Amino acid sequence: PWRNRMTPDPLVVEQRHHRGRMSFEAGQSAEYRIAQDYERRGFAIARRRWRGKGGEIDLIVQNGTGLVFVEVKKARCLARAAESLSLRQMRRIALAAEEFMGTQPNGSLTPVRFDVALVDGQGQTQIIENAFGQG
Repeated sequence: PWRNRMTPDPLVVEQRHHRGRMSFEAGQSAEYRIAQDYERRGFAIARRRWRGKGGEIDLIVQNGTGLVFVEVKKARCLARAAESLSLRQMRRIALAAEEFMGTQPNGSLTPVRFDVALVDGQGQTQIIENAFGQG
């Protein structure tokens, strides 16, 4: 039957909503798993999903007097997860990190690093420390 193109099919809308919800939950699960990994290694989780004007940082981890800003990427395989981090995202994370450091006692003098945490479809993880700089 003829359907107005401006009226979306309710089944398609529901399927998209379901896929989006599943993706969101998988991302949260991946972030939780990575946070546990850092905690097991003696780090303290300072913030989860910190949102500033410039964007969101998945995890901010306390490393002594310094901070580790962690971007969590989940995909079917670790290689695909690694490939999904764009230069634009790295810049956005660095800007958000700069904003967050403005809330810290030592401000921009706070020692920082940027890690990327990869999670695959089977739950395997890989953390790449110092994955990118502030440039």
